[in-house]
Amino acid sequence: MELLPRRPGEFASLPYWDRFFRQRGQRPFEWYGAFPDLCPVLHKYVRPRDKVLVVGCGNSELSEQMYDVGMCEDVVNIDISDTVIRQMQERSGSKRPKMSYLLMDVLQMDFPDSHFQVVLDKGTLDAILTDEEDATLAKVDKMFAEISRVLQVGGRYLCVSLAQAHVLKKAVEYFSQEGWVVRVHQVAGSGDKQQFVLPVFVYVMTKFRKIPGSAPQILEICPEEQDKPMRVESAERLVAAVKDRQHYALLCSQLSKTPCMEQVSLDLCDKESGRPRYTLHVVDSPSVKPSRDNHFAIFIIPQGRETEWLFGTEEGRRQLAISAGFGRLVTVALHREQHYEGMASIQAELSGKVMELAPPGLPARQQVPFLSVGGDIGVRTVRHCDTSPLSGEYVVEDVKGDGTCYFRRLIFLRNRNVVQSEARLLAPTPLPGQKKRRKDKKKPSPAEPPAAIDKSYLCCEHHRAMVAGLCLLQGPDRLPGAPLAVLVVGLGGGSLPLFVHDYFSQACMTVVEIDPSMLEVATRWFGFSQGNRMRVHISDGLDYVAKLAAEAPAQYDAVMFDVDSKDLTVGMSCPPPAFVEKPFLQKVKTILKPEGVFVLNLVCRDAQLKESVLATLREVFPLLYVRRIEGEVNEILFCQPSPESRQDPTELGARARALEGVLRQPGCPWDSSYVLADMLQAVKIL
Repeated sequence: MELLPRRPGEFASLPYWDRFFRQRGQRPFEWYGAFPDLCPVLHKYVRPRDKVLVVGCGNSELSEQMYDVGMCEDVVNIDISDTVIRQMQERSGSKRPKMSYLLMDVLQMDFPDSHFQVVLDKGTLDAILTDEEDATLAKVDKMFAEISRVLQVGGRYLCVSLAQAHVLKKAVEYFSQEGWVVRVHQVAGSGDKQQFVLPVFVYVMTKFRKIPGSAPQILEICPEEQDKPMRVESAERLVAAVKDRQHYALLCSQLSKTPCMEQVSLDLCDKESGRPRYTLHVVDSPSVKPSRDNHFAIFIIPQGRETEWLFGTEEGRRQLAISAGFGRLVTVALHREQHYEGMASIQAELSGKVMELAPPGLPARQQVPFLSVGGDIGVRTVRHCDTSPLSGEYVVEDVKGDGTCYFRRLIFLRNRNVVQSEARLLAPTPLPGQKKRRKDKKKPSPAEPPAAIDKSYLCCEHHRAMVAGLCLLQGPDRLPGAPLAVLVVGLGGGSLPLFVHDYFSQACMTVVEIDPSMLEVATRWFGFSQGNRMRVHISDGLDYVAKLAAEAPAQYDAVMFDVDSKDLTVGMSCPPPAFVEKPFLQKVKTILKPEGVFVLNLVCRDAQLKESVLATLREVFPLLYVRRIEGEVNEILFCQPSPESRQDPTELGARARALEGVLRQPGCPWDSSYVLADMLQAVKIL
């Protein structure tokens, strides 16, 4: 038996509904959830003494059940279908003496003004507002005007709806402009989720006297997991908030039925501020053989480690899921703006929500494990926050890595998943005779002087590769003790120029940085300092290089670009596109000595754009080498201006080992993890 109409407009037609109820018979039909689903919301706004009008009642049991549990008694039900009104009069009969059923059109009601305290609408607005044609909108305006007329001041219009964007927007705009308070509730657990995926909402429009002039709109939303309403600033934001919850419901429905072929990402927001509190990634591993205990697990990423390859990339998370041995793993990243008590409180907060992301086939009452590294949530201490006119909001934070190591990081919040600069912190060394700090003493506050920076350690793999590129400089005199003129464009935290300065004793460093805030950050928080062999110029790198090319060509042994792009719409985040245009690259070539090397950190996710950049580099530089960084998008390009600079691989490896050996001499500490020969073994000539 086909009950649904052939076109949406039939929902508003009398013949369709007469036919529907004749075919349906006496069996009640609940379009939008049953009474147990709606009761927690309705009981907040319906009082036993209220006069209640149910518009478009159909053969729903809702008003009967509200009557039977004592929620209300004085109830009038109206509908345009004579068939259903007669059915309902017969069904209710003498069992509910104060409840009546009347044949009436909500667009033209016979009740006096201000007659009811509550008007209840379950799906009627959705049935009328099937499109945004002028005739349809005129009908809806008439319906709203009639509801407004029959409601008392302080009365509530309760509209149960699927909250399609155009329906919600129309209702919110109409009643908020009339000075009413508008609140939207999401109904918890509404309907049969196997057949009814979309969540149900209840609009609560409370009538106030209209104040002349422009009174502020009061718009609120109550998500299903909380009672306290959240204020929103506009109808557009309210519609967007509802749409987010609809998308989430669809996502949960899809994840409960089929494995996800691609990783799914979503944010769970703080109830008070509305800001993201957790970022979740759902990762399925088809290769994991299912058993009773390995269907599903939650992995809490320690604070500050969300940018690491294992946790911050799709491939890393895929490997994490496989190694953990679960068919579905949900990784959870914690946000720096939020406070967390510990693993137990996070588990209590998330346990209900993450179960909505459970895979198909999860056994009933299956206990889902919460995993982490070392069993804790990590340590993150924000040392400094500020805003730069050029770089936007940024933060300096200390985080705990593996074991006992701590690292200091610079993060630009416009791209919060990318570490701009990183340095390892030295453990504090007690002075002779100084007692260790007692555990119960107050911990150092972020306002205290920062811990010492370990300048012997380069955290970033691409910085190590850039330093290794200095092996391309020819001749036995090109060792750390020989004179070396180096230009670095892009300061960041200063780790790269500091390292070259400290371990190449005759290196004269020139650093160009466009953002004066970064010089302050590097000096205050990353141990950077200027001197006779280290000078910083606050300037646009494009202008500085152009000026050098015109005034002082062929003066640098090495030019290094490690500068990020502020334009996130381009598929290349490092460097900005202007830095790899041919005219500018020719200026870079001009300031290099004939045997010098230009080292470029390239981060480009657009394959076509990357090929274009490489082609331009080949046009300018006869020799081009590339060192790809495993597990990262970064590629380090080594460009030389003379074809005579081509290196024999054996000679190149020997020079790398010689350079490494000199750097390990007494008085010139070199971290044992740096092996320059290994750094260059993956270099390929393009």
